[in-house]
Amino acid sequence: MSLSITKTFLLAMVSMILAASLMLYPKESLDASIRGMEMWWDVVFPSLLPFFIVSELLIGFGVVTFIGTLLEPLMRPFFRVPGVGGFVWAMGLASGNPAGAKITARLRQEKKVTKIEAERLVCFTNSSNPLFIFGAIAVGFFHNASLGIVLALAHYIGNICVGLLMRFHGRDEEAKHSVERPPFRGLSHALKLMHEERIRDGRPIGKLLGDAVHSSVRTLLMIGGFIILFSVLNKILSLVGIQAVLASFCSIILAFFHLPNDLSIPLISGLFEITLGAQMVSQVTNTELLQQIIVTSFFLAFSGFSIQAQVASILAETDIRFKPFFIARIFHGFFAAVLVFLLWKPLYVNQQAGSDFRPSLPVFLDAPSGQWIQTIWQPFSQYGSVFTLLMLVIFILLTASRTLKSE
Repeated sequence: MSLSITKTFLLAMVSMILAASLMLYPKESLDASIRGMEMWWDVVFPSLLPFFIVSELLIGFGVVTFIGTLLEPLMRPFFRVPGVGGFVWAMGLASGNPAGAKITARLRQEKKVTKIEAERLVCFTNSSNPLFIFGAIAVGFFHNASLGIVLALAHYIGNICVGLLMRFHGRDEEAKHSVERPPFRGLSHALKLMHEERIRDGRPIGKLLGDAVHSSVRTLLMIGGFIILFSVLNKILSLVGIQAVLASFCSIILAFFHLPNDLSIPLISGLFEITLGAQMVSQVTNTELLQQIIVTSFFLAFSGFSIQAQVASILAETDIRFKPFFIARIFHGFFAAVLVFLLWKPLYVNQQAGSDFRPSLPVFLDAPSGQWIQTIWQPFSQYGSVFTLLMLVIFILLTASRTLKSE
C-alpha cells in the first residue's frame, strides 16, 4: 500500500511541476507546441493516414491472411512469428513508426497472433521509414545523401538482428500454451483462406472503409497529442536545467565509448524526440562526422520516448506487454550504432574518395604475375567489413534455423 501511495505522490508532483512550468514559460511552451503540431500535420498525418487506412482494408478483405499463409515458411523459422508478420514488417518499414505497433495490435485483436508472437512481432516491425532517414536526416540536417545509405542499412539490419534475438522471447511461456499450426498447403489454400476471411468479416465495402478511416484518424490524433506533448516537455526540460543534469550523466557513457561530451545534450534530446535530436547533432561542429552519425543512429533506433509512448498507448488496448518492446529498442540502438561503425569506411569513406581511391595492396601483388590476385584482393580490401557483416548475418540466420530444427 505504501508503494502505491508513493507512486501516486510522485505522479501528482510531476504533473504539478509540469503545469507550473507551462505557466512560467508560456511563450516557449507555445512555440514548442506549434513546432510539434506542424511536424504532425505536415509530415506524420499525411504520411501515415493512407497506410493505416489501407492496412485496415487489407485485414478486412482477407489479404493479410493470404499473405500470412504464403510467408509462413519464411517468418516462422527465423522469427518464430506467423506469416502475417511479413505483412506487418513491410508496412512498418514503408510507413515508419508506429505503424508496426498499430497493425500488430489490430492482428492481436483479430486473434491472428498469440500474445507472445505479438510481443516478438512488435519488437522488430517498428522502424523509421526510408523517406525520413534519407530526406529529413541525411539531406535535411546533414546535407549529405550518402549518409542516408549508412544510416538506413545500419537501421534495418539492426532491426533484423533484433528480430532474430527476440525469437527466443517467451519460449517457456509459449510452451505451456502451444498452438498447433496448419502446414503450408500452397497458393490455392491461401486464396481459399482469404475468401473465408472476407466472408467471416461480413461488413460491406462502405462500412469497412468508414471504419478504417475512423480508426486511422483516431490513432493519428493520439499520435499527434504525444508529439506535441513531448515537444513541449523537451523544451521545458531544457529551460529548467534538467536536461543539463541528464546530459552530465550521459557524458559518462559517451566517454566510455570515446565519444565527445558535446554530443551529450543532443543525445538527450534525441532520446526524447528523434527529429530534434538529429537536428541538434548536425549542428555540433567540433566533432567528427562519424561520431555524429553513430549517436544519431543510436537514438534513431531507440525511437525516442515520444514514439515509445505512442506505442505504449496503442499496445494498452491489447494484452501485449510494453517491456519487451522497450528492451528491444535498447538492443536496436546498440546494434545500429555498431553497424554504423562497421559500414562507415566501405560505404562512406571509400565512396567519397571515388575513383581516386586505391586500396593498399601487398608488395607481392605489384608484380605482373599477381594481376589475377589483385582482381580478388581489391574488392575484398575495399568492402571487407561489408563482407564480414554479411557473413555475420548469414551465420545468425543459420544458427536460428538450426535451433528451430532442434526444438
